[in-house]
Amino acid sequence: MTERSTTHASRDLLATWLTDYGAVPGDRLPPERDLSQRLGISRGELRKAMMTLETEGYVERHVGRGTYLRAMSSHDANSERLVRRLGDMTSPHHAMMARLSLEPEIAGHAAIHATPRHLNAARGLADAMRDAENWAQYEELDARLHELIATATGNPLLVELHQIVNAVRLSVVWSKLELPEVGPPADYHSFAEHDAIITALEKRDRLAARSAMRTHLKSVRATLLKDD
Repeated sequence: MTERSTTHASRDLLATWLTDYGAVPGDRLPPERDLSQRLGISRGELRKAMMTLETEGYVERHVGRGTYLRAMSSHDANSERLVRRLGDMTSPHHAMMARLSLEPEIAGHAAIHATPRHLNAARGLADAMRDAENWAQYEELDARLHELIATATGNPLLVELHQIVNAVRLSVVWSKLELPEVGPPADYHSFAEHDAIITALEKRDRLAARSAMRTHLKSVRATLLKDD
């Protein structure tokens, strides 16, 4: 069984368990350790399955509060089908190239349109990432930062495009990774790279924001996709 099929199998196992468990939207899911034991899978596989369900809109994670089942709208269901279809035809390399094509331009627009509230929130997320206790928590905060930058453009179409690319990226990149139990080290490259992006946004420097985002994504690609 391939790594992707293993993740899909774990995702289906988790989804079936949630249905049999009788969870309803708004319910908090059991702790990770309990769930992995009940399902008979490793905590690493559980995290990948949970991440897949999150990208599909079935669950939502809140740092420090846990993971909750969420209600699915018809729009969510359509988006979930789109993400799954794109995920089946997209390689990790393709996903990262899509980010490199889209997110530097988004950062450039955000440098012009971000409000002080956006900028303060971005700093808060960057600081919180340094205190992440595990990679799942770090990834959630990282995703929120990049989503915030897209939102700061004030362009709903760019926000929607970013959400689609990000959901596919989570499905085909992060679902492949074997992540350690502890969070990123204090010298993790993304910390300084995020700071550079936010500084460019604060200075309203469109070119610097684009450049900083491109540098960051190339660094991420080199770290995560060593074989590409």
